[in-house]
Amino acid sequence: MKKYNVGIIGATGMVGQRFMTILENHPWFNVTTLAASPRSAGKRYEDAVGSKWCMDVSIPESMKDIIVKNATEDIEEIAKSVDFVFCAVDMKKDEIKALEEAYAKAECPVVSNNSAHRHTPDVPMILPELNDSHAEIIPAQRKRLGTKRGFIAVKPNCSLQGYVPALFPLDKAGYKVKDVLVCTYQAISGAGKTFDTWPEMIDNVIPFIGGEEEKSEKEPLKIWGEIQGDVIVDSTRPNFTAQCLRVPVSNGHMAAAFVRFENKPTKEEILNVWKNYSGKAQELNLPSAPKQFLNYFEEENFPQTKIHRDLEGGMAISIGRLREDTQYDYKFVALSHNTLRGAAGGAVLMAELLAAEGYLD
Repeated sequence: MKKYNVGIIGATGMVGQRFMTILENHPWFNVTTLAASPRSAGKRYEDAVGSKWCMDVSIPESMKDIIVKNATEDIEEIAKSVDFVFCAVDMKKDEIKALEEAYAKAECPVVSNNSAHRHTPDVPMILPELNDSHAEIIPAQRKRLGTKRGFIAVKPNCSLQGYVPALFPLDKAGYKVKDVLVCTYQAISGAGKTFDTWPEMIDNVIPFIGGEEEKSEKEPLKIWGEIQGDVIVDSTRPNFTAQCLRVPVSNGHMAAAFVRFENKPTKEEILNVWKNYSGKAQELNLPSAPKQFLNYFEEENFPQTKIHRDLEGGMAISIGRLREDTQYDYKFVALSHNTLRGAAGGAVLMAELLAAEGYLD
């Protein structure tokens, strides 16, 4: 695999920082460009981020001295200097849409962590083990944008990275997921915060996360959707209802899911699907792909956030407590690392898929 020069747009934010730590020694991707807001532009990265650095490892040595570019004004310069960019900016949704389209139209592919384009009909929203075929919409998007190389691809929201991977394989195995009720217990890093910057979260639970329940209910339908002509058409099922809570955890989103099937499987059949399921990421042996995507724990008190969130570099899904329910068919819990699998790591894995399939050439 060739080496790609990449940029990180929004490099001073929490997800941008996570991109940097993941990509420090990446075998395919070499970070050459960092960009952020005008107040950071022109500074050495280490000076620009200052006390906002919140990762549990140091700033990569190879990136400390990179001079930060202006994410909104240096688009043409950045586009010419890299093969593609990762985007994780903190801006208004319409501003993000315009910014990402500007990079794409400058012939720079955009692999985005942002939500702005998740429901743009010709923008693929890919979870590589589940719906890798949605990348096939990219030529249609390029036609709309008038580009040869440039396009936008996005990853799904962090909140659904535990329960959707557990349900999607069961649906594809023929059991047909009908109704899903899910409650998510989401870490503070999902808000870009630490306990130092958000002391109000210590010993506290907040039963509201703006926009999160809509994302948790709507985005799975695009993952389940299919390409029709020049657009991805959302599926009309399963029916999802969600409630999302912020809990005093640094990293890791837990989900408690209740599911009803059209063709109810046995518990043994469910466990067999989970154990044996793998996707295109495993087939292609992508660098960031977990060897075992779905991991079921028999212990009644597993998975636990602190113990299991870092499984396989934070890229594997942990599942437990599968049992029959009195109102639905089954219930279970699932855990994912929200800034690794759910954010920067998921975007890096998607970029690896796009590179392996030739979309970044």
